[in-house]
Amino acid sequence: MALKKNLTDFGLTDNEASAYLATLELGETTIIRIAKKAGIKRTTTYLAVESLKEKGLVSTLKKNKKLFFYAEDPRVLERKAEEKKEAIKNAIPQLLSITNLIDKKPIIKYFEGKEGMKEVLRDVLRYPNNTNRVWYSEDYAKTIGQEFFDKYYIPERLKKKIWTKSIHPDSPSIRESTKYNIKELRTSKYVTDKSFELPIEIMAYGDRKVGIISLYEEVSLIIESEKIYKSLKSIFELQWNSLPD
Repeated sequence: MALKKNLTDFGLTDNEASAYLATLELGETTIIRIAKKAGIKRTTTYLAVESLKEKGLVSTLKKNKKLFFYAEDPRVLERKAEEKKEAIKNAIPQLLSITNLIDKKPIIKYFEGKEGMKEVLRDVLRYPNNTNRVWYSEDYAKTIGQEFFDKYYIPERLKKKIWTKSIHPDSPSIRESTKYNIKELRTSKYVTDKSFELPIEIMAYGDRKVGIISLYEEVSLIIESEKIYKSLKSIFELQWNSLPD
């Protein structure tokens, strides 16, 4: 019965929902009649009705020394639902502050193959109006496939206004690939020191995500951790500020 399910979804037990509907249909009535109408035992009905009274959904009156029960206006349910909603709304800030005190373990997702590499980049696109900080490998595009970047990743990134700050090893091919920086919402800096070798691509994005793409092993990771993200972002910005424009 859909109506009964609505009441149980609201928070009533199965017996309370049956007793409330029976009382609503019968008007001023007795426990015996409620039990018969609801199809539940008399003792069970009594307990259900007492619980409904505590919830403000059933009231009692005496006539000729006899106790009768009647259901309150169903709109009481709507008012109580609003009160619950408001109570939770008021509690959310405190609940979140408690959550922020918990030292959470990082969530790590592992991927294999070229599709796994693309999955990391797709995850970047789930955070619009953000900045993706990237240490680029010179071989990233040819390993993943330039078509993926030209036809999907870059257009989607532009559409979602995701800026890229990139640090690259300096080379003619890298300079060529970054000549459209302004158009592609990207700023780049170059490292000329030959000791700067990156066979992997590392990115910090989305305020708590780190992506790692190992180009030659073709394995990729997404790490979700605010602390790891902030640490990597700090290291990136330190290097960024030390490089010439």
